Amino acid sequence: MSKPSWTNFIMKRPYLDRWFRPLSRWYCEVAGWRQLGLKSDDLIPEENDTVLLALKRLPPKEAYDRVFRLRRAFQCSLAHQLLPKDQQTTEEEDYLYLTPIIKQIEAENKEKGDLEAMIVKKRKL
Repeated sequence: MSKPSWTNFIMKRPYLDRWFRPLSRWYCEVAGWRQLGLKSDDLIPEENDTVLLALKRLPPKEAYDRVFRLRRAFQCSLAHQLLPKDQQTTEEEDYLYLTPIIKQIEAENKEKGDLEAMIVKKRKL
């Protein structure tokens, strides 16, 4: 999940934000996952241990909704159809529900690694 990103750099500069925001909205619409009813966090691959742990930490309702969205998108893909406009994910509905948990787990793993690498020495008086 941790990969280089230009997001913070762009968001801190208003002139870049004004230029890239319409471009990002256009890309989200063209990519097609919203037309299948998916959210952006539904696209995160589950092959990572951190992501698997984050999925286990999801509240039951959110986990059920995720599975429902993935199955519905798979069915639409098999049928070569898109969802009706009223069932497609809108920009307001497409919030990050898994990414904050993943970041929390990565911070926990970093802290754990730092604590395990710490060397304790006795002070000499």
